[in-house]
Amino acid sequence: MEKLAGLSEESLNINQFQQDLLNWYYENARVLPWRSDPKPYYVWISEIMLQQTRVDTVIPYFTKFISELPTIKALAGVEEEKLLKLWQGLGYYNRALNLKRAAQILVEEHQGQLPSAVKELMLLPGIGAYTAGAIASIAFGEAVPAVDGNVLRIMARLLESREDINNAKVKKEMQTLVSQIIFKEHPGDFNQALMDLGATVCLPNGEPKCDKCPVNTHCRAYKNGLTAAIPVKVEKKARNIDKKTVFVIFSKGYYALRKRGAGGLLPNLWEFPNEEGYWTENQCRNFLDKMRILPEKIVPIKTSKHIFSHREWHMKGFFIIADADLNHSDFTWVTKEEMDNQYSIPTAFKEFIKLCE
Repeated sequence: MEKLAGLSEESLNINQFQQDLLNWYYENARVLPWRSDPKPYYVWISEIMLQQTRVDTVIPYFTKFISELPTIKALAGVEEEKLLKLWQGLGYYNRALNLKRAAQILVEEHQGQLPSAVKELMLLPGIGAYTAGAIASIAFGEAVPAVDGNVLRIMARLLESREDINNAKVKKEMQTLVSQIIFKEHPGDFNQALMDLGATVCLPNGEPKCDKCPVNTHCRAYKNGLTAAIPVKVEKKARNIDKKTVFVIFSKGYYALRKRGAGGLLPNLWEFPNEEGYWTENQCRNFLDKMRILPEKIVPIKTSKHIFSHREWHMKGFFIIADADLNHSDFTWVTKEEMDNQYSIPTAFKEFIKLCE
């Protein structure tokens, strides 16, 4: 693999770069609730929520989460069902479960406080190098990098790097390079400036707003007209596709739900009953018969799709009005109000939830 270009005064005027970036940030920083009061707990929760999720989506979730669970101790003691309900719609539910596990460790071993050192932070469930760097720099003023996809893209364009930014070795080298240019007096501001630059100006997919970029005079890719070609990302493997048949069963004012297992995808969440493959109406009737459910009406539901990071669910289904003995069933029967307020159902089933209005 070709070695990444190092940093020097010839390749990047570091002092001027820092000044240009921070001046822009102080005038244009996004107003975010966790920035106005950057307590370590707030920074941690926001950074976990922001993984794979847009800022505008996260803000209301963050506000409600902090209102319901204002401290690490409260998070450590929350019932899992309530935690997952607070997380419903954000996806990647293991993030929420890891938050609680980490909070319990912090209460047991750190007096309910987050440590400031990156190495200690990375020992906690769900905290990797980026999140540890963000917490340490923003909440504690530690001069450490926080390198996510936005920062990788900025660095690749600055240096006109043709290396694959999904490569683990390249990521590590980029992290080293960012540690060379970080503004040590205000590392949290510097890291957040890079985050904002990547989120609002140095955009992906060949459409950056280079004319509005405060550091475009430092950028090799901009000078050479290569922002559309950089960064380089090697294509990921195609996602696996799972076909499913989903049953929305309504009886006597209640809907049938079941709880997913503790392991695998979407652990411990609630779902509508479903089976692998696309089933016919006759197969559906046989299924209901085994469940001792007498269908009065069966209506096919159009296909919907949900994309996870490594797989896709392609779902069709049936809306079923039935006569069921709610006391003798493999399902949990809930009202629509209970479904909305108590049961955490993943976004994968959002099109089926709409049928319950």
